[in-house]
Amino acid sequence: MNRRVFATSVLGWPLTSTALTGEPPVRSDHSPLPPGLRTFTCTGKEEQPFLQAPEAQLAWQAGSGYLDHMWFGGAFKDYKRLRIRVYVDGEAVPSIDMELGLGVGVGFQDPAAPWGNRFGGVTGEPSGVYFNHRIPYVRSIRVTAELPPGVPRDTVLWWIIRGLENGVAQVCGFSLPSTARLKLHKVVDREVQPLEEFELAHGVGAGLLFQVTIAAQSTNFEFLEGQMRAYFGSDKKPQFLSSGLEDYFLGTYYFNRGLYHLPQAGLTHKDETTHSFSAYRYHDEDPVVFGDGFRLTCRCGERRGEKTFGTTGHPQPAKYTTYAWIYEFQWSM
Repeated sequence: MNRRVFATSVLGWPLTSTALTGEPPVRSDHSPLPPGLRTFTCTGKEEQPFLQAPEAQLAWQAGSGYLDHMWFGGAFKDYKRLRIRVYVDGEAVPSIDMELGLGVGVGFQDPAAPWGNRFGGVTGEPSGVYFNHRIPYVRSIRVTAELPPGVPRDTVLWWIIRGLENGVAQVCGFSLPSTARLKLHKVVDREVQPLEEFELAHGVGAGLLFQVTIAAQSTNFEFLEGQMRAYFGSDKKPQFLSSGLEDYFLGTYYFNRGLYHLPQAGLTHKDETTHSFSAYRYHDEDPVVFGDGFRLTCRCGERRGEKTFGTTGHPQPAKYTTYAWIYEFQWSM
């Protein structure tokens, strides 16, 4: 089954993607922009927004469209733990509630910078992080920030938040339907036993996996033998997304060459003493799509038959924090 037929039949929405069809892109140089298409921007320059409330509102926009850029600057302790929340269409509980560093794939407050790609990065140290995920909304969108514990509320912050009114978000080569929502699924400081399989995300309806960040730590690196698994619909057997955890992030041999930052994946932290790592993976070039529910899991180490993989064959308990970004929607014909 070719990719056009697969995506149309399984996901249930038509494709306009040149990335999937192999057709040349249709240029719009001589075509007018769609009616009502307009950029909006909310900025803060050396502001003290937390004096009014611990959770400070940085941006609010009514109407429909999508957010496509956020940048934050501020030189204060644990800057990467700045808490960013995005409320879509008046929701009481935000679809996105992230620590800034983990949002762009950085765990353990690693200071390595600058680096970046089209979706996010760290431009300086101790401040400067940008984030370019497209976040659709139909009625309104609101962005707030909250300081890490122990940081004074008179702390100064800079920010840029930008989006497109009346725009249709395109992600991974798909034009998303208006019902699409970007949701952040989180696992925070979960202790996982050797060879235990645990869930990173559980998507409903139709959608696609966009980004995964994992930050983990153990007493050896043999937990990196664990394979990433995807369960589609009611399937009891998974499809394996990798042959090990490091190669899911496009690395090899327990990340033996050190840090790297590539468009699709990167290693943002590795410590040989604490046996810890963090890494990001984007699925814009190799979409992971589902039409009737989806589960994403990982295993702490790996066994096949009687063989437990690794240098010693004895993975140890590991503590994981994971972020999985999934576009989800209910499709109606």
